[in-house]
Amino acid sequence: MAAPRVWLLWRVGVFLAALAPLVFWGWQVAINAAGPEPGNYLLLNIGIGGLWMLLLTLSLTPLTKLTRWKGFALIRRQLGLWTLAYASLHMLSYALFILGLNWALLGSELVKRPYIIVGMIALIGLAVLGATSNKWSMRRLGKRWKPLHKFAYIILGLVLLHFFWVVRADLQEWAMYAAIAALVMATRLPPVARTLPKLRYRLSRT
Repeated sequence: MAAPRVWLLWRVGVFLAALAPLVFWGWQVAINAAGPEPGNYLLLNIGIGGLWMLLLTLSLTPLTKLTRWKGFALIRRQLGLWTLAYASLHMLSYALFILGLNWALLGSELVKRPYIIVGMIALIGLAVLGATSNKWSMRRLGKRWKPLHKFAYIILGLVLLHFFWVVRADLQEWAMYAAIAALVMATRLPPVARTLPKLRYRLSRT
């Protein structure tokens, strides 16, 4: 099979895999299997799905260095845009099911729940990265493009803070995501990043 067709199938597979959770959660709501509060069910699951998408997106660079497989780099922008899509749907779920599209309630919600502000800042950051993830923006920004997109790690920190505030009564799940995030961030440290190609070489020799 020609290489372009293989990469197309790979991208389509990733697209379907990213779409599948949304379809499943929507189906659960449609068949009344999402519990007594389907709006909260969608809000929480889509939010966690967005966190997973962000972690997967940030893990692609170290995976590329470790394996030298082109496929990981090929879907980085795709998963980044899926992260933005999940975050946007999470915000939309909040507007629909919590606010009831009554924006007059937003002020009091921000006072009672400051983690919403953190989530909005993270969403705006993702929107900026999504809007500048194309080749035109890379050419336009030049050397500034990479430093800008390193803000994804700050966004990850904001998302974890947002999630911490939401589930602070039970931190076991949050601690798991924080540990994964710490591992992903550690791979960007220069000493660790330099070790990945050497580790790949050692693994290839075994």
